[in-house]
Amino acid sequence: LIIAEDVEQEALATLVVNRLRSGLKVCAVKAPGFGENRKATLQDIAILTGGQVVSEDVGITLDNVDTSMLGTCASVTVSKDDTIVLGGNGPVDGIEERCELLRESINNTTSEYEKEKLQERLAKLSGGVAIVRVGGASEVSMGERKDRVVDALNATRAAVEEGIVPGGGSALLHASKNLEELKANSPNLDHKIGIEIIEKACRAPAFTIASNAGAEGAVVVGELLKSEAGIGFDAAQGVYVNMIESGIVDPKKVVRTGITDASSVAGTLMTAEAMVYDAPSEGGDAAAAAGGMGGMGGMGGMGGMGGF
Repeated sequence: LIIAEDVEQEALATLVVNRLRSGLKVCAVKAPGFGENRKATLQDIAILTGGQVVSEDVGITLDNVDTSMLGTCASVTVSKDDTIVLGGNGPVDGIEERCELLRESINNTTSEYEKEKLQERLAKLSGGVAIVRVGGASEVSMGERKDRVVDALNATRAAVEEGIVPGGGSALLHASKNLEELKANSPNLDHKIGIEIIEKACRAPAFTIASNAGAEGAVVVGELLKSEAGIGFDAAQGVYVNMIESGIVDPKKVVRTGITDASSVAGTLMTAEAMVYDAPSEGGDAAAAAGGMGGMGGMGGMGGMGGF
C-alpha cells in the first residue's frame, strides 16, 4: 500500500503495468487530511505500522528508500472513499507514546477545530474497528434496527466523552429540585414564571415516559420528587429503582445539550415573536401516519472510529 499526497501519471502507469504483468499486489491511495494535519496523520500511520514517512521534511527522499522502511499490518481494506488499516505491527511503546502526546495536545489546545482533529487521530490510533451486521425481515424492520444501532453507537461515544447520569428523565427531574430556592428568591413575577417553565420542562421527560408505559405520570413525578437523587422509574417493570445500579443511564452530553438547545430555541422564539412551520397535509392525521417518522439518527457527522 502506497499512501502519498499524489501519484503522477508516470508512477501510476508503472504501478498498473506491474499489477497487470507481474501480479504485484500494489495499491496507491491519497493521504488523508490537508496541510499540517496530513503530515501528522501520515506520521501516525507510520508509527502504527512500524514504517517510515518518506518526506523532505524528515530528510528522506525516494532515492534512499529501502524495504526496512516499510511498515506491516494484519490487513488493509481499500474502498472508493475509505482505507482501513487493521492490526498495525508498530512498536507498542511507540504507539502508546504517540497517544500520550495526542492527549497532552488535546488538553493544551484552545481551538475546538484542532481539538476535534486531535481526538479523531487519537481514536484512530488507539481504537479498534468492529463490524456490526444488521438484518431484518423487511426493509422497514432493517432500517429501524440500523437506526437503533447508530443511536447506541452515538450514545456510547457521548458517554465516553462526558460520562453518564441516571436515565429515564430522572437526572433532570432531580436537578429541577434546585430551582425551588431560586424561584423563592426571584426578583419579580416574570422571573418566577420563567423558572417555573424550566422546572416543568425538566420534569416532562419522566412524566412522558411513565405515561407512555401506562402509569400515571403525575403520580410518578410526585413520588420521584420525594425520593433521593439517583432514584427513577423503571417503565419496563413499573417500579422505582436506583437507575445507575439497574443500568438505566443517559449520556451526560445528550442530557446537557438537550436542555441547552431547547432553551436556545425558546429564547430565539421569544425574541423573534414568530415561527415558521409546515402546514398540515390535506389528508390530515391519516396522511401523516402513512408518511411515518424517520428513525432518530443520533449526533450526525461523527465518523467511524478506528482505521485510516
